[in-house]
Amino acid sequence: MFDLASGHKDHATTVDPARAPRIVLYSHDTLGFGHLRRNLLIAGALKQGLRTPEILMIGGMREAGAFAMPDGVDCVTLPAYAKGSDGTYRPRDLGGDLGALRSLRAQIIAATVSSFAPDLMIVDNVPRGAQFELDPVLSMLRARGTTRLVLGLRDVIDAPGVVRRQWLWQRNFETIARYYDAVWVYGDPTLYDILTDCELGGAIGDKARHVGYLDHATRLSQPLAAQDRDAVLGSDPRPYVLCAVGGGRDGNAVCAAFAAATLPAGHRGVLITGTQMPQALRDRLHALVARRDDMMVVPFVREPIALMQGAARIVSMGGYNTTCEVLSLGRPTLIVPRAAPRAEQLIRTIRLADRRLVDMLHPDDLGADALTTWLQADISLVPASTLAMDGLGTVRGLVDDMFATVPAANPHLAEAC
Repeated sequence: MFDLASGHKDHATTVDPARAPRIVLYSHDTLGFGHLRRNLLIAGALKQGLRTPEILMIGGMREAGAFAMPDGVDCVTLPAYAKGSDGTYRPRDLGGDLGALRSLRAQIIAATVSSFAPDLMIVDNVPRGAQFELDPVLSMLRARGTTRLVLGLRDVIDAPGVVRRQWLWQRNFETIARYYDAVWVYGDPTLYDILTDCELGGAIGDKARHVGYLDHATRLSQPLAAQDRDAVLGSDPRPYVLCAVGGGRDGNAVCAAFAAATLPAGHRGVLITGTQMPQALRDRLHALVARRDDMMVVPFVREPIALMQGAARIVSMGGYNTTCEVLSLGRPTLIVPRAAPRAEQLIRTIRLADRRLVDMLHPDDLGADALTTWLQADISLVPASTLAMDGLGTVRGLVDDMFATVPAANPHLAEAC
């Protein structure tokens, strides 16, 4: 049974300096690459901390093998869920039994975490995991008393009333109170304060804090960034406009409008569909673009950050990760947010557009003519320096502080003696 009766105990023992700390980063990964890229970014930042940790990522995106891992970081890939347009889950490829897949994933996660025995586990966005698959792990770690648990949240989850109802139904407040040591919100409360707007602050008390947005510009130093940019652009010297829709599962409308839009004179278009877009839709986009000599279609770019930096303009959807990327780079960007089944992207993009940090086109107004108008217009946006973009440094500092005092019963202490 998933018992939520009692509270969480304090930790207060100094870590042995002879041993590298161990960290698990969990994400459920049901739509797009955002969760995976966010955890890769956080892993890279944590590797630069005072105590260089061993980091194991656990996620459900099989494309993870195509991404460059920082030194000292590895990944366990789970059989994947897929998320439908109505918000429901199903197996992405492995049969049709959601319950069986949930059980399989839960067993893999529990075995992995039990064997790795982390000093810290950072859970992305969902306190009990997708389909409550973390329940056994949370109970196990609490019984051991050897691992600190942190919940990392996006700046926006959904409309406030929806978030409140969902969190009550999923018993997230009790879960955080019982199991978690801290809640880190990857955002700036001057743009959107999820703790106040969704009435979360009182329920989870002083465990929660905003740490700032995550600056993706650090990825520009990776050799893969320049390699992938050059592989896409080749020797063509023309300036380009980039259209990117994350994993692509729900990005067809944006891509189709871009494929039919008129580009600024002398420019070419680079359209990244994402590997999760159904093949029939990708084929249709290829057929549209084949008629043009000023546009190309790319299904996937492992590290697109340098490609984004070099773009004259960017057209994208409004996921958290993509939004952080364009804010980090300061490129002129038009965001077409997803409006359903969650209001997350719409809420975030409206706030950003109101502060002139990005331009926004509501999906109901999307079309080739609307994109053409924006592509041809003069643009004057405000730099993202008006936002707190120091989330990576803040997280690294918080983890350094955590590793000064860790749970007493850590089994690795004996190994280091």
